[in-house]
Amino acid sequence: MNAQKLGMRKKFPKLLSQGTLGHMQLRNRIVMPAMDQNNCTEDGLISEKTLQHYEERAEGGAGLLILETSAVKWPDGATSKHQPSLSDDRVIPGLTKLAERVHKHGGSMIVQACHHGRISGLDISRDVPVLVPSMPIPSIDNLGMTINTTNDELLKMATLTDGKLPNFKEASAEELQEIIQAFVDAALRIKKAGLDGIEIHAAHGYLISTFLSKAWNRRDDEWGGSQEKRANLLRQIVKKVRENCGSDFAIVVRIDGQEYGIENGITVEEASATAVIAEKAGADAIHVSAISSSGTGVGFTDGPLPWEKCQYSKFAGRIQSVINIPVIAVGRIEPEDAEELISNDVCGFVAMGRQLLADPELPNHLINGAPEKIRPCINCFVCVAQNFWNGEPVCAVNARLGNYATKIENAEKSKNVVIVGAGPAGLECARIASNRGHKVTLLEKMETLGGTTLFSSLTTPKNGDLINWFETVLNDSEVIIKKGFVADTESIMSFHPDSVVIATGSDTSNSGLKGSELKHVMTRDQLRSLLQKTKTSEIPQEIKKLDQIILWTAQKLGLLKDMWKIRKLSKFWMPIGKNVVVIGGGLVGIEVSHFLAERNRTVTVIESGPVMATEMAHPRRWRALHQISLSGVKLHNNAEVIEIKGNTVVFKKDGNEFEVSADSVILAEGIKTNQTMFEQFAESGIETHIIGDAESIGYIQGAINSGNRVGHLL
Repeated sequence: MNAQKLGMRKKFPKLLSQGTLGHMQLRNRIVMPAMDQNNCTEDGLISEKTLQHYEERAEGGAGLLILETSAVKWPDGATSKHQPSLSDDRVIPGLTKLAERVHKHGGSMIVQACHHGRISGLDISRDVPVLVPSMPIPSIDNLGMTINTTNDELLKMATLTDGKLPNFKEASAEELQEIIQAFVDAALRIKKAGLDGIEIHAAHGYLISTFLSKAWNRRDDEWGGSQEKRANLLRQIVKKVRENCGSDFAIVVRIDGQEYGIENGITVEEASATAVIAEKAGADAIHVSAISSSGTGVGFTDGPLPWEKCQYSKFAGRIQSVINIPVIAVGRIEPEDAEELISNDVCGFVAMGRQLLADPELPNHLINGAPEKIRPCINCFVCVAQNFWNGEPVCAVNARLGNYATKIENAEKSKNVVIVGAGPAGLECARIASNRGHKVTLLEKMETLGGTTLFSSLTTPKNGDLINWFETVLNDSEVIIKKGFVADTESIMSFHPDSVVIATGSDTSNSGLKGSELKHVMTRDQLRSLLQKTKTSEIPQEIKKLDQIILWTAQKLGLLKDMWKIRKLSKFWMPIGKNVVVIGGGLVGIEVSHFLAERNRTVTVIESGPVMATEMAHPRRWRALHQISLSGVKLHNNAEVIEIKGNTVVFKKDGNEFEVSADSVILAEGIKTNQTMFEQFAESGIETHIIGDAESIGYIQGAINSGNRVGHLL
């Protein structure tokens, strides 16, 4: 082992050490948890895309992979016709191929097996009653999902059940025995296929989870009442799988460490008792997650979609303290956090889900001593959003997710490529084109890379991590980067390009609002130019003299080249008044508003549409709008701005006119494509492409996707 790899082993000695889970000796403690890809055939069989997805992550170095939620009685108890089936022997050949693909790269793999109970979408669509422990079901907020959700999103969610509502049925003892046997049969098929074990899904509001919950299980027979009886379904499944599959077959049980949003929901104390019961029944590990049964959209980010770092670690630690088998912790855990958690005996293994969607090579980068080359997950929820309507996940930062037919291959002929604009689209295009053997020159008018994405890192620091990653990998490439370069037709032609790629991003259009020309009104681009200096930028004269001096000093000291320094400085001073009105409640407006509220500004957001921040994936939007409301920001949708005055803004809502104080006004709407330079080159005879927000407004996901596509086309 070379010195660099040895150093990384020393930096992550626990995370990168071998671990024992049942009969398995795993090469490291990194687990890829089950994440629905929805790319099986319509009868639940493993597809080539399924195989490619998991093989790529096994090759990337993960110690254990867990196949996405698979239905033990498919289509009964299934939530999607595109999820894996485990219900008959037809599934064995596909699972066998999966085992072969993963094992040849040194990885181990188990299958998450489930009966979805009350959330069995295929049952609902077929008018089959869905099973619950007790009737009537608890009272939940049936309208909670509609808040901050667009009509289009709600219609797509309705396709899960063909627009039908569930008919609930209390599970009989006979049906429960059939389900226990279905888990056993599924486990035997998994073992016959050569896979290493099963994860019994007893979390996330599915059937076993509801039996464990006092809120859902109010039975007084052998399946309910005491903690022991509520765990009887789980215990019998684990016990019988162990009896039938033997000791050389791993059994992991996934449970909720907490059930949020409902009275008498699962507590960590109850979860700990369940873990003890599962261990005695024969489980080899406990995987600790969480669930919200509130019925609201924002509840999903309490559980099972974590929005905070290490969100469920406290539950993992509590459960690990009462059992002798390892706990798998999950919930936005970064490698440094993972090392600390394992070192402190909070858990034995760490699941990294969205991180491994963003970068399948994450384990190998750690092993090879290059953590800076890990492409960061920016926690945008774009991937999981697709699961709300059984779509195949996409990734904002990894265009390859789900697009495995496209590999980076050498171009037939090396070209001299000039890319104008170093936002995410230009950066991704430069990365792909250079890797394919083209000579690439990247021109950026700012003194920093990243464009508006770097500016957005003021409010969303993970976006800054993404830009830092691009800069790292491009610095290791042969891409020539020219910062502070004001490109025009003549200067671009001086590079004698074979191909030109325009990635000049978006502009803010003139609002046309009465009063928008006033000195205290600022567009997104004007705010950005204050904080991201270019060779052509000047401090606006309307900024007060003292503020001009402070900004000039900050520029000269280089403080405005580092968004972390700007975030820190802005907590003490900003050229923004106390009362701020943000006109436009899209992604930009919401992020800026939250940032200002955290800096003690009184903020009002006025949005003309019915739903704010529609550019965000809806799970992120649910959480963002919830948090921004808690921070005191006043949100007004379906509102029309009438006039901006000297120190107020007048708007109309619900037929009434309102006036709100405004020392500063930020125009965060009217974002438009910037195609000026593309139009100049369109008739030049030179191969010309346009990508990112210059082509169409798609923010980070759209930008990286288009940059990746054109990088492969060149």
